[in-house]
Amino acid sequence: MEEPRRLYRSRTDRRISGICGGLAAYFKIDPTLVRLLFVLGLLLVGGTFWAYIIMMIVIPEEPL
Repeated sequence: MEEPRRLYRSRTDRRISGICGGLAAYFKIDPTLVRLLFVLGLLLVGGTFWAYIIMMIVIPEEPL
C-alpha cells in the first residue's frame, strides 16, 4: 500500500521559508511556477501575503 503524500516545507528548495518548494514537490510541478503564482497573487489579489504567513506557521518542515 502506498504511503499518503504529506505537505511539508522544503529544506532544500527554499528562498524564504520553503513554502513554494514544498507545494511544488507535493503537486509535482516546477517550484518557479509556484513562486510566480504567489507573486502574481500578491500583486493582483493581495491576500496571498497572509496565506503565505499562515502556511509558514501551520505547515511543518520536512523531516531529515
